[in-house]
Amino acid sequence: QGIQYLIEHQVLSSDLQEIAKFLHKGEGLNKTAIGDYLGGRDPTNIQILQAFVACHQFANLNLVQALRQFLWSFRLPGEAQKIDRMMEAFANWYCKCNPGVFQSTDTCYILSFSIIMLNTSLHNPNVRDKPHFERFVSINRGIDNGGDLPEELLKNLFESIKNEPFSIPEDDGNDLTHTFFNPNREGWLLKLGGRVKTWKRRWFILTDNCLYYFEYTTDKEPLGIVPLENLSVRKVDDPKKPNCFELFNPNCKGQKIKACKTDGDGKVVEGKHQSYKISAATPAERDEWIEAIRTSITQDPFYDLVSARKKKIASKN
Repeated sequence: QGIQYLIEHQVLSSDLQEIAKFLHKGEGLNKTAIGDYLGGRDPTNIQILQAFVACHQFANLNLVQALRQFLWSFRLPGEAQKIDRMMEAFANWYCKCNPGVFQSTDTCYILSFSIIMLNTSLHNPNVRDKPHFERFVSINRGIDNGGDLPEELLKNLFESIKNEPFSIPEDDGNDLTHTFFNPNREGWLLKLGGRVKTWKRRWFILTDNCLYYFEYTTDKEPLGIVPLENLSVRKVDDPKKPNCFELFNPNCKGQKIKACKTDGDGKVVEGKHQSYKISAATPAERDEWIEAIRTSITQDPFYDLVSARKKKIASKN
């Protein structure tokens, strides 16, 4: 709509190449909005995406260098189909700029995702098991039309990410608001306290594989954050509250769940919960929350996309 408005008021030409250049230059533009627009499935959006990718100079850059440039020019959207279209366009253009580096664009596509996932694993403080180079090699075995990529090439890419993480554009500085812009689910629920067993009404937001809770819908900072990694969710009965469900760690019974909250002084402290018991207003609402949380726990679009592409390669060979 923003692009259409600029065209109608003759601020921007309707030429697709000009629109792509405008987005690539990106002065004062919201990079999350750029990512959402470029990932659109409309044929016009796809053509603009291809022209946008072609604005990048990838010749003689290794794959990490090219990804650094590409991922800084917009914010990668969360929807798997949008990510797929954008990374497909990236892989095609990189291979066109650097013929002979990979045997196919599929190789470039899969390796790009491996590098993005490696970046997360190495630099996300929530990931304790940091991958070694040997694991990176193992993950990428046979991706070059059934053959292996040169170990020296993989070593250079691995060391580059290890030494310097990707810079991801933040449209709103340190404000968490952008995280909650398009949540998987949000709503009022009752939460049982961890240390003091009282029920309190909280505004919950489920997004980015985390469950956040706030005192009010207008709050910018959450009272607590519960990363859903390694957790499970189940329906439970409670004599005092109806429609309950529980977040728990099936592998570490009796241990506190890895989470954080703000105390009365506004300091961030470790959560006190061995499990989180939550009550919804209706049975239907409870079931919808359970389903949404389960989906969030299991859903990782990067792994799904790489898995689908590897199956495609295997069926060719």
